Amino acid sequence: MPTAENTDPHEKDIMSPRTLDLEQADERDLLRAHWRYADGLVPGEPNGGLVHEMAETPVRLADYDDSGWEVIDDIQKGRSTGLCFGWYRITITLPTAIEGQDLAGRSIFFETCVDDYGELWIDGECDMAFGETGHGCVSGFNYPQRVCVSEHAEPGRQHVIAVLAVNGPFGRPGGGIFLRYARLVLE
Repeated sequence: MPTAENTDPHEKDIMSPRTLDLEQADERDLLRAHWRYADGLVPGEPNGGLVHEMAETPVRLADYDDSGWEVIDDIQKGRSTGLCFGWYRITITLPTAIEGQDLAGRSIFFETCVDDYGELWIDGECDMAFGETGHGCVSGFNYPQRVCVSEHAEPGRQHVIAVLAVNGPFGRPGGGIFLRYARLVLE
């Protein structure tokens, strides 16, 4: 956007970093998004889908059908007790602009803190190279996590954020599972 010092009309509009609080309905509305929740490592399966030597869970995948899950507004509400698993999922649609600022090409990050242990899956992928990337997609015991949703945002594109929460410590878990916060950071 041109300024008094620079009147070049071709200068790219610089978007200030912006945080969207995914706990707030009006912020989620900007992304046409709502939270869904289900208990279990594989919701709907006996014993929550927890079986010895299970190779993977389909819930992490972007095309997993969560349409029958509970729609929730309160991600901070404690759910389940003891050694338990649960999934929080949200599908976001990137808008063209936020507060008049173009979103195309911006970097989008998801930040949360899972009580107690969490895995973050973005569009079915989990970057497990924490030591190399610092993304923090697999973290334990109430540790803040930040992962890249998109390095170059494309308006209209959908992204599925799936959060696996596990209560801990595993040897003697207390309380339940919940997300302490959830937000998108646009940079």
